[in-house]
Amino acid sequence: MVISPRIRNNICLTAHPEGCAAEVHRQIDYVKKNGRIEGTKSALIIGSSTGYGLACRIAAAFGCGAATIGVFFEKEGAEKRPGTPGYYNMKAFDKEAADAGLFSKSINGDAFSNELKYQTIEAIKEGLGKVDLVIYSLASGVRVDPADGTMYRSSLKPIGGEYRSRALDTMSGKIITMEIGPASEEEISNTEKVMGGEDWQLWIDALLEADVLSEGVKTSAFSYIGPDMTMPIYRNGTIGNAKKHLEATAQKLDNKLAAALGGSAFTSVNKALVTRAAAVIPAISLYISILFRVMKDKNIHEGCIEQMDRFFRGLYKGNLTIDDENRVRMDDWEMREDVQAAVDEIWNKANDDNIEALSDIEGYHADFMNMHGFEVPGVDYEADVDPR
Repeated sequence: MVISPRIRNNICLTAHPEGCAAEVHRQIDYVKKNGRIEGTKSALIIGSSTGYGLACRIAAAFGCGAATIGVFFEKEGAEKRPGTPGYYNMKAFDKEAADAGLFSKSINGDAFSNELKYQTIEAIKEGLGKVDLVIYSLASGVRVDPADGTMYRSSLKPIGGEYRSRALDTMSGKIITMEIGPASEEEISNTEKVMGGEDWQLWIDALLEADVLSEGVKTSAFSYIGPDMTMPIYRNGTIGNAKKHLEATAQKLDNKLAAALGGSAFTSVNKALVTRAAAVIPAISLYISILFRVMKDKNIHEGCIEQMDRFFRGLYKGNLTIDDENRVRMDDWEMREDVQAAVDEIWNKANDDNIEALSDIEGYHADFMNMHGFEVPGVDYEADVDPR
């Protein structure tokens, strides 16, 4: 079938297998061209199929030469229906790894469940023995608690009051106004259940109990803080509250791993980028489009693979920026005073007439489409492809 993009409410409902494979190959090439990373030998990436998780798996495998196990939840393609982009990414990754002689095992299922944790532990025992790096990069709107089967849904809302802001409709290129009412206590709690640190801790506890973590093991999860203009909907909203719980969990895990294995746990506060999750957050699309223009003009722009390549190289050389809450600050370039001042200036004067000239809507759109395997150079989108 010929697969074309179908977009609804800033969500792309289709993915192109050849385009996704080409994007995976591009990221692999980027890491390889930057040279060898003396780091992990065996890595578990929980949430490995898109965005930062995919970039971590690529950096570990093709930068460090590590054996990797990737855990994710994606839909396979059917005869008349394409799969999700993450499914095609993992198929492409496994092929590239096999061609390079690298061990890789991909496990598709509900990473929140006890069953998948046990399946992953068995895969580690059989294929790797132990892992020295665990990256937790799950992004989901729903979680079923394995303890009692209760389903929790996350929400994207401010806490304590309404949120009203400008946002960018990336398909039309128009600036729109978004209004969101405040979260209830239940919505705040449910979002923490889905996106906080509870599941990360369950994973590490299970891996520790099974004795599949190496001496000196490192584990990291990803967070975001952002600028003042997005604080009400992100950092001070339901998702930000969950991220604060994630960061508090890192401190507990750091103490536990240090005592048990001389290991460490920390969060990495990453840069704002076009991801499937970020695309639906009000104000983020407008902010990112402006941020991209400013950072590209200053020649310091990074995508997921550039961020994670820098993260891995800094992690194993010991030269990452660490703040006073033991968080790695991969957003250090984004949050530079000169960058944020330039973003503020454009934000305050942007309108429908000048937004294309002042921001990088084109770059935002390209990243969004590439993430789903579309508009990737060198791919024939008129050709028939097998979605399976």
